[in-house]
Amino acid sequence: MPDHSPSAYDVTLCVEDLRAALALHGITLPSLRVDLPSFAGTYTPPAGLVTLGNCNTATARALAAVLRKAAAES
Repeated sequence: MPDHSPSAYDVTLCVEDLRAALALHGITLPSLRVDLPSFAGTYTPPAGLVTLGNCNTATARALAAVLRKAAAES
């Protein structure tokens, strides 16, 4: 069975893509990054997670508003 787990490079590109998309809406998540420990575990396949966390309530509300608007438009 082929391994479809993301590489560290794939996850880095994902983070940069998300950062750019959020910037289009004036949103910055200060701790947006690749979660490196997710590659160090013994999980099969490696998790390759993105860390989003640690934003203030104004940023969380702005993100929620953008997501609601996008959902209403689709």
